[in-house]
Amino acid sequence: MRASPGRWRRRRRYPPRIAHVTSPPSRLHRSLGVRAATIVGLGAMLGTGVFAVWTPAFALAGPWIIAGLLIAGTVAVLNAVSTVRLARVLPESGGAYAYGRAFIGRPAALIAGYAFVVGKSASAGAAALTIGAYAWPGYERVVGLAAVLVALAIDLRGIVRSVRVSAVLVALVIAVLGVVAATWWSADGTLPSSTMSIPGPIDLLAASGLLFVAFAGYARITVLGEEVRDPARTIPRAVIASFAVVIVVYAVIALTVVAAAGSGVALSAAPLADVARTAAGEWLTVIVRIGAVIAAGAVLLSLLAGVGRTLFAMADRGDAPHPLAAVSPRTRAPYRAEIAAAVLATLVVLVGGIGFALGLSAATVMTYYAVAHLASWRRGARLVPLAGLVLCGALTVALLVTALR
Repeated sequence: MRASPGRWRRRRRYPPRIAHVTSPPSRLHRSLGVRAATIVGLGAMLGTGVFAVWTPAFALAGPWIIAGLLIAGTVAVLNAVSTVRLARVLPESGGAYAYGRAFIGRPAALIAGYAFVVGKSASAGAAALTIGAYAWPGYERVVGLAAVLVALAIDLRGIVRSVRVSAVLVALVIAVLGVVAATWWSADGTLPSSTMSIPGPIDLLAASGLLFVAFAGYARITVLGEEVRDPARTIPRAVIASFAVVIVVYAVIALTVVAAAGSGVALSAAPLADVARTAAGEWLTVIVRIGAVIAAGAVLLSLLAGVGRTLFAMADRGDAPHPLAAVSPRTRAPYRAEIAAAVLATLVVLVGGIGFALGLSAATVMTYYAVAHLASWRRGARLVPLAGLVLCGALTVALLVTALR
């Protein structure tokens, strides 16, 4: 019997493995709604980057950092569209790793999975080192190692407790950032004109790449597919909500940094502390330092959980050592995978500095999203994945060029 034309078209459009993308029953506890998943994304995005990314980005692009922020936001939106589209079809843990495996093949899944693990472990190490730099200068590694252990202990108690802690941290960070911006603009409410020349395209794209790393935490939401209620509805709404909050916050802080630099404030490795000291003195500087520790702590907490769940998804499918697929019978958390994630972050703390960690994260996170765009292309989308691939490639090349020159 000959197949009908409709059946033939469906088989031509999708790869054979599309028949196997139906999600199995979740082994993890589905406890997160839209609000909780949004908090997870905010905890990953409003962290190390918002306190540390401005100085290197401003050094590359000057006041054009605002344009760099728009480019970074555009890339982040394109990446989010592809990942959300895929999350509707395949609500499993693993994010682009799971999408690559289902719609492209195992090699693409391995590339995405290990890119995420390496990149986010590097980001976790950078967050831990940031905690050390702000909390006890000169003893960054010791404090950073302690921070990794504390974050691991919290994550091992289960995802709900992690979300509750992240909610408190996110609220405090937004409050600190709001005080810094309000204090500066109340003291000097003008945006000075700048005599800096327009940056070259490589410098502007490299600055955009650095700023994108600060946005990239929303991927944390997509790897929670097996822990959210109604993932096809919850994940897209949580991504949109977290983006809306973060874009507003970053735009306000970017304008504040540009205004401060244009007024003669010298930006150090802690640019918001410089702005706070100029605007209000030491009392606000202390608050900013506390806020930076809180923000980096929220990021560290979120990243370790995200890396652990990606390792769990890979081990569950035979793409990572099988013991990492173990789930705690009490908390339903993938405890061995989370311990492995903490070990990787510890290695970054011991081996490299913040600059090394952020550079490694920037290079690998673009690879991760490239796989998501390719998977979206295989699902029939065209414009968004093509634009996303081109921009991810451009930002990666620009970052490499500026690092090598």
